[in-house]
Amino acid sequence: MTYQTIIVEKKKGYAVVKLNRPHEMNAISKMMREELYAVFVDMESDPEVKAIVLTGGEYVFSAGMDIKEMSSLPEEESDEFLKSMMRYLKRIYSYKKPVIAAVGGIALGGGFNLVTICDLVVASESAIFCHPELKFGFNPFFYPLSQIVGITKAKEIVMLGEPIGANEALKIGLVNKVAPPEEFMQVAENMAGTLAKRSVKALEELRNICSIVPRMDKMAALDIESSICALLFARYERKIQMQEVISQQKSRKKKAGINKV
Repeated sequence: MTYQTIIVEKKKGYAVVKLNRPHEMNAISKMMREELYAVFVDMESDPEVKAIVLTGGEYVFSAGMDIKEMSSLPEEESDEFLKSMMRYLKRIYSYKKPVIAAVGGIALGGGFNLVTICDLVVASESAIFCHPELKFGFNPFFYPLSQIVGITKAKEIVMLGEPIGANEALKIGLVNKVAPPEEFMQVAENMAGTLAKRSVKALEELRNICSIVPRMDKMAALDIESSICALLFARYERKIQMQEVISQQKSRKKKAGINKV
């Protein structure tokens, strides 16, 4: 499929989805929302894609929603606008495979929202995160951010709208890793390559656990994790993967023994 606002590149076991409106600082237009929705639907059923790296490139992740498009939007189309915004965000948020945000440069407003619904985040040292929505008279999305940094810190971020640099983002748990501008994409792709070697089913269930158990009491959480463990343990795939690990360990021991001689 040919896209106009994104670039999709399939690699070994994963795909890189790049926002591609450089002259608009990757502002999220209606077409971009539709294309992101479509690609995540397509990739979910693609067995060759076990993880996705979502990026905007080296200099900017996304400046947020397309303000020009929003400012000229007729009132009668506002409901459909909001529905399309929620549609693509929910599609990515509920995606069954891991999504890694690779953030270079700014991630503002809607771009920041996009980052917070990804599973893992790698930031360039030049990355800046900010929620300036209150300046334009509307609210940022609070829930995904609060699940990452906690309610108190999330309130500060959305209410004050102050920019957050990459190192501060790492400190508060907003991002997983920070890398130099020339390396952050490789770090993100290395993550995707590692995840591509894992069991698709196990990763899917683990993502469900990460989403569900924080809202449960501790005994119920242990029960559901135990149930999922039993489900995965009963799968034949588990035996194959364990044998592969054992074989690799034997090979490493053999090589170590040869090196000692």
